This record gives sequence, C-alpha cells and structure tokens, in this order.
Amino acid sequence: MMLDVRRLRILHHLAIHGTVAAAAEALHLTAPAVSQQLAVLEREAGLPVVEKHGRTLRLTTAGELLVAHAEVVLGDLAAAESDLAALRGGRRGQVRVAAFASAARTLFPAVYRALAEEDDAWSRRLALHLTVLEPGDALQALHKREIDVAVVHGYTVLPRDFPSGSEQEALMEDPVVAVLRLDHADRLGLAPGAPADLSALAQAPWLTPAPDTSCYEMIQRTCGAAGFVPDIRVRSSDFAVLTSLVAAGAGVALAPRLAVPDDAAGVSLHPLTRPVSRTVFTVSRSGTARRPDIHLLNSLLKRAAADHSGSP
Repeated sequence: MMLDVRRLRILHHLAIHGTVAAAAEALHLTAPAVSQQLAVLEREAGLPVVEKHGRTLRLTTAGELLVAHAEVVLGDLAAAESDLAALRGGRRGQVRVAAFASAARTLFPAVYRALAEEDDAWSRRLALHLTVLEPGDALQALHKREIDVAVVHGYTVLPRDFPSGSEQEALMEDPVVAVLRLDHADRLGLAPGAPADLSALAQAPWLTPAPDTSCYEMIQRTCGAAGFVPDIRVRSSDFAVLTSLVAAGAGVALAPRLAVPDDAAGVSLHPLTRPVSRTVFTVSRSGTARRPDIHLLNSLLKRAAADHSGSP
C-alpha cells in the first residue's frame, strides 16, 4: 500500500505540536479524525508510528523515520507549489513574517517604503503581516507554520540552531560595539570609533538586556572571555533605555550596532579589539524561498541590509 502524503502531513504536525488535540487544531480537523488518519497510516506503514506514553502519544522509531522523510517530501511539495505560483504570476497576496526588534526598526521601514513606491502592481499587492519576536520564538513559530519567514540572528560566540525542514540565508553582519559615555571614552584614550579593550571595562557598572535574551548570554560569554564577570546594575531589553542611561553616567553597555538608536546622543560607540558580531538571517521552510512573494520579501530585505551596512 502506498503512503498517503496527507497522512504524512498529519504525523508531521503531531511531531511539531506534541498532542493530537494541538495537531488537530493546527490542521482544522477534529481530534478523532487525526487519530483515525494515524491509524490508517500505521496500516499503510505496517508498523506502529505512535505509542502511548502516560496520557500522551510519542513517536516510535518508525514514526520518527516517517517524520524525517515527511520533511523532505513536504519541502519538495512546497518547492513545486512555489514554481507553479511563479508561472501563474505569483499573486499569493500575503507573507507572515516575524523579526527581532532592531531588525524590525531598521530594515523593515525600507521594505515597506519600497513596496509603497514600487511601480509593479504585484509588489503593491504584497501584504506583509509583521510580528516582533525574539529569534527563538520566531523559529518556533516558523516550525509550527504560524509564520512564513523568520528574521533572526546568531552571535559569533553564540551560534543559532535552526529547526529541521528549514533553509536560511545570511542578510548581513552586525558588529557588537561598546557603548560608553563620551567623557568615559576620553579617559580611556579612545578616539571615536577606535576599538575598545573589554578588560578595561571590568570594574565599570554594566547595563544589559534581560537574562532571557540571547544578547544577555552574548555579553556574559564575551566578558568571560575578557576575564571578568560584569557587575550588572541595570537590566532592560529596550536598547534606547540602555543608551540613554549610559549617556547619563549609569555605566557601560555592549550592543549590536543595529540595536543602538540612530539619534543616540552623549555616547561613543567602539568595536571590540576581539571582534564579536551577529549574523542576521532570513529563515523559511524548505522549498518556500522560491515562492514569488517570499522571494520578493527576501530581495527587499537584502537591499535594505546592504543599504544599512553601507551607511556611516
């Protein structure tokens, strides 16, 4: 008996969402319908694909094998749909995208302006649905098919893990800079833009994002490599707050350059003598990057990233 792609999709959703009820909700089916289709899939496979584990179900070895193959099959189907959409003119209409805050603030205004000014009627018909999410949450939403594209980052000292069944493309490198009050930089003998030795800041009060962010972990690792544990006095995930407080003399901070407000006053920005950066990626499900609307979004993001990287 041939395996049915629809039932493979159901098993794949079960693996993603964890329960029959959650998979059924995502697929707009009833829980009994999902259970029935899984039973049929087991007959097709000739082996159990799920087993009871307490009150929940978990995949068997055969189920895990089928899920791995399902990711490939579903990715190929998505690629085929993308190619057909291109032939039809690509009028899909909307792309759901999630991006971290500084990318949403610095890159997406250029994307929206380009769409508004574009003469091409197709571009004017592309509707973006943008949600600001931390990278981990964005990738989880992508894995659950709640969004189509995730804009995320990974630090050189904290690489990003990408979910299976996804493909990613680098947009830009975003250097991490030390944010110092102007007179503090003068006392350290740092000319504007000169590299800063992080060990010279070991005794300073530190301002950081919240501990549940990757930027906080990056700071811990970077300071640790410089031989000290930062004395944290302020925690805020709003980099405008951190920058303003540095200017007021509250301490020092590390921040990706994109995260520092363009109008920051009273502070001096310095790359590190041991450079740290983060790579900004677009991530989509395997096979969907060729979809015309997603391809257009990625092209506009690349243009915005190139323009921003070339700005002073």
